[in-house]
Amino acid sequence: MHERTIPELAGQCAVVLGGTTGIGRSLALGLARAGASVVASSRTEDSVDEVAAEIEALGGRTLRMCSDVADRSSLERLRNAVLAEFGAVDILVNSAGMTKRVPTLDMEEETWQRIFDVNLTGTLRGCQVFGETMLERRAGRIVNIASLSTFVAFHEVAAYGASKAAVGALTRSLAVEWAPLGVTVNAIAPGVFPTALNRKIIDSPRGQELLLRTPMRRFGEPNELVSALLYLVSPRSSYTTGQLVVVDGGMLASGVNQ
Repeated sequence: MHERTIPELAGQCAVVLGGTTGIGRSLALGLARAGASVVASSRTEDSVDEVAAEIEALGGRTLRMCSDVADRSSLERLRNAVLAEFGAVDILVNSAGMTKRVPTLDMEEETWQRIFDVNLTGTLRGCQVFGETMLERRAGRIVNIASLSTFVAFHEVAAYGASKAAVGALTRSLAVEWAPLGVTVNAIAPGVFPTALNRKIIDSPRGQELLLRTPMRRFGEPNELVSALLYLVSPRSSYTTGQLVVVDGGMLASGVNQ
């Protein structure tokens, strides 16, 4: 008789903000497969329902509740509902984000502020609202989603790059501040992972340039990001905080590839 294997994150509760599309969705489902109860939240009710149904099909528990990282009160309502249902939040993934490609001279301040409000301040709001409960318990894992543009520039996306560079700095700052209180804060910086949102880019000359600059000569697969996330939220990473884990097929390490 084989001993029953207990899923790695059994008994854990995870909240994934921006968890219903693209990378966030893949991470939410990966956490569910690892045994966590997962609340994948975003602004769109249909998307929340769809991902919740997938989590339940995997045997996981969840809540169906929308939120907007630009609206602190919506995050507070989500936190309160999760605490009422699950008792604690063990894991937070900040995956909500937006971008717009435009020459910097043509960038309107309103658009610049909106990108920063979602990518940077939205991440801060998530960390504050959910981190408060973790600090009270002196336990928790926070993983922010950074970007290759946290480290290098991409053409005509200055607002996105600046906001994601700031996400990296915020991650390190919170890690230092909260480490003595039992909460780790790390980030994942994905390379190019095909999603419905970036399909046009991947199929364009820009996508081909990205592929050429990637030493592995392929784009990433969702499970390769999930593996990095599972390390950062598991007991195996108990001495890891303030790190920006790059999962990019070698792109940042690369100079000349041919």
